[in-house]
Amino acid sequence: MKTFDKKIAVIIPAYNEERRIGSVIEGIKSLKMDLDIIVVDDGSIDETAKKAKELGARVCRHIVNRGVGAATKTGIYFALELGAELLVFIDADGQHNPKEIPKLIEPIARGEADVVLGSRFRGDTSSMPLVKRFGNKILNFVVRLLYGVKYTDTQCGFRAISRDVALLMKKLDIERYGFLSEMLGEINKRKLRVVEVPVETIYTDKKGTDILDGISIVVDLLVRRFVRW
Repeated sequence: MKTFDKKIAVIIPAYNEERRIGSVIEGIKSLKMDLDIIVVDDGSIDETAKKAKELGARVCRHIVNRGVGAATKTGIYFALELGAELLVFIDADGQHNPKEIPKLIEPIARGEADVVLGSRFRGDTSSMPLVKRFGNKILNFVVRLLYGVKYTDTQCGFRAISRDVALLMKKLDIERYGFLSEMLGEINKRKLRVVEVPVETIYTDKKGTDILDGISIVVDLLVRRFVRW
C-alpha cells in the first residue's frame, strides 16, 4: 500500500454504468489508500447511484444527463469542498486499471508536476481497435492545431491534477466530451508542468465515443476556441 501526504479524491463521472461501476470502485478500494471516491451520476436511468452508494462511494447526482464535462466539473467542486489536494479522474466503464492510480499521483505528490496525463499511446496499443486508434489520432491532431499542445493522448480521461489546477478548471464550460481537450488548452495556456505516463486500456463491450461524439468534440472546441476564448 502506497501512502501519500495529501488528501486525495478520485472522481468517477458515470452515466448508466450499473454493470461496471462496482468493479471500478472495488478496484480503487483494493488499493487500500486513504482517499475519497466520488461518483457523479450524470442523470442515469439505471441503478448506477444506488450501486455506488452501496459500495461506500460519495455520490452526486444530476437530474438530467448533461455530459461528461459537466459531471467532471461537479466532481471537482465536490472534491474541493472536501478539501482534496490532489484529484484523480477515472472512467466509469472499466477501461482504466485502478491499480495504476498511484503512478498518476506520484509526480504531483513529489512536487514534480501539476498535471499527470494517462496516455494509451505511450504503452502497448495492440489491443486498441483500429477505428478508435485512428479517431484518437485525428482528435489529437485537431487539439494540437487549436491549442498548440503536443501530448500523445488528448482524449484519455485517466488523469490527475493538483488542487491549484482544479481551481482553474472550475471556469471551463464545455459540458460534453470536449471538456477533456478544453482542460489541456487551459493547462497549456497557463504553462503548467505536465507529465505523461503510459496506462493500460481494457476495452469492454461499452460503446464509448463514436464518430458522432468525435464530431461533437470538434464542434465544441471550435466554438470555444474562436468564439469564446
